[in-house]
Amino acid sequence: DSALTEYKVTNTPHGRDLVGPFVEACRAEGLKVGLYYSLIDWHHPSFPVDGTHPQRDDEEFKAANADRDIRDYQRYLHGQVRELLTSFGRVDYLFFDFSYAGRTWWGGKGPDDWDSPKLLEMIRELQPHVLVNDRTGLPGDFVTPEQYQPSGPMTENGRPVLWEACQTLNGSWGYDRDNLDHKSADLLIRMLVDGVSKGGNLLLNVGPTGRGDLDPRDCAILGEIGRWTELHERAIRGCGPSPYTAPAECRYTQRGDRLYVHLFAWPLRHLHLPGLAGRVRYAQLLNDASEIIPVHIDPDRPAVNTEMGGQPAGTLTLQIPVRRPDTAVPVIELFLDTTADPADG
Repeated sequence: DSALTEYKVTNTPHGRDLVGPFVEACRAEGLKVGLYYSLIDWHHPSFPVDGTHPQRDDEEFKAANADRDIRDYQRYLHGQVRELLTSFGRVDYLFFDFSYAGRTWWGGKGPDDWDSPKLLEMIRELQPHVLVNDRTGLPGDFVTPEQYQPSGPMTENGRPVLWEACQTLNGSWGYDRDNLDHKSADLLIRMLVDGVSKGGNLLLNVGPTGRGDLDPRDCAILGEIGRWTELHERAIRGCGPSPYTAPAECRYTQRGDRLYVHLFAWPLRHLHLPGLAGRVRYAQLLNDASEIIPVHIDPDRPAVNTEMGGQPAGTLTLQIPVRRPDTAVPVIELFLDTTADPADG
């Protein structure tokens, strides 16, 4: 299509495909491959003008393009997706963006406009293993809350669903020199932990500059997240929600017999964990692998002077250092005793 020729990267001075090298670079680092596809295409000559279009208020432009046929765009869309899924080997993740029928914008588009049933059928036929999000307007493999953190596990029709929070380092998806709303590393780590504790994941966006570099501020934040992850990776990777209820200012993640206590606030001397008495074989701080000692306090003991009173029956009390570990979010790893009888708590 001559109207689209100028937008093809192979017709720019770069002169060659960009997706292939990206895919190869991901695989070289042991990463899975994810591709993003914008369902909204303001450059395509058959994409009908709507309330998201940059020229939506240009009456002359709208009148000249009033006869655009979305079916022509459908064929182009399906062909592009087929090319992505047949030219670069295994694709593990496909992120569409996005449907907006019935939303704020006039002329919004959704599954009928993309012919999403046939689109998803083609995707499943070409790459049955691929994860697809929910933004074609039909249910996908996971849902995608954007720029907010869900207050609890996400559900659809009362049933839990997989989800991934879509977040940015500052307030912009692309590079914006003047956007100074950078989130701190400890906030981003807490967002990651919070998501995993609720059965979710974190998609964190960083926008490169016009020269293809990352802003030094972004690099510093990512470096801090990386240093935390080096010590605490096993409290995140492969983990999910725990059936136990975490105390205030804490989050639990769990994998098998390992329960991880992420402390968003550091209490003085003691940490009380309801329902875990008799169920923990060993406890340690993840940042330095130092042991944390459990303290047995009779539930009926009164609080007097320098003696702490008893906690509700079944509470595990841990004696922790007064000095908070020098890490964004301290984590205590609990080795659960899988032979313990819950009734003993």
